[in-house]
Amino acid sequence: MPGSEAENPVSQAKLEVEEVSVHFGGVQALIGVTVTAMAGEVTGLIGPNGAGKTTLFNVITGLERPTSGRVRIAGADVGRMPPYRRARLGMARTFQRLEVFGSLSARDNILAGAEFRKSYARNKTNPYQVADEIIQRVGLAAVGNSRVDALPTGMARLVELGRALATEPQLLLLDEPGSGLVEEESDQLGRLLVELAGAGVAILLVEHDVELVMRVCDRLYVLDFGQVISVGTPEQVQADPAVQAAYLGADPGLLEEVG
Repeated sequence: MPGSEAENPVSQAKLEVEEVSVHFGGVQALIGVTVTAMAGEVTGLIGPNGAGKTTLFNVITGLERPTSGRVRIAGADVGRMPPYRRARLGMARTFQRLEVFGSLSARDNILAGAEFRKSYARNKTNPYQVADEIIQRVGLAAVGNSRVDALPTGMARLVELGRALATEPQLLLLDEPGSGLVEEESDQLGRLLVELAGAGVAILLVEHDVELVMRVCDRLYVLDFGQVISVGTPEQVQADPAVQAAYLGADPGLLEEVG
């Protein structure tokens, strides 16, 4: 598998979520969730709609305060850190609902991420050079000067991913990056995720494209009604009766078709 410990003998946790719970009034959105994302691995976080995946992302990034539990990024307890300080620890994310600067070009969106990185990093990297390199890397060279609000949804998602990559993250949280991508773009995304993990990035991936998840992930966590119900390799999780029941009433063949 890409990013396996055999290829990365010095495996290091970039994200540690320990027994995190979130209550909204009487609703329990997350219940004692524990998740780890390792450097050099793509970790998948899957589950039916409403399972709590985006809520967990919001807790990790500081947009939602947990009722209980702890989050560490690169070994640092970030419980009291605002989102921008977590970002400076090497974390970046994309959103289920697109968060892009629609009136700017694809290149300028990515440049914004590079400029943010330049504002606090102690290096002499040229943000314009970074933006140009990432435009090529994510396959947006042909639309680099196009306004993002004029692009198809799939390409706009690649812009958002490119902006996140411009901050040079060591922990990358991706919330349904494959949504809206055509097959060729999805294949390209899969190759890019494997490449990033091979370079040592820890990736936590929320995705409903099960084929993509099974192809690129080293390990999967399955959430259902706010709880982790299964952890393992893609093959182990796919064969888990609890996962089959959570998705589609215990029909194992249909799990591969979940969108």
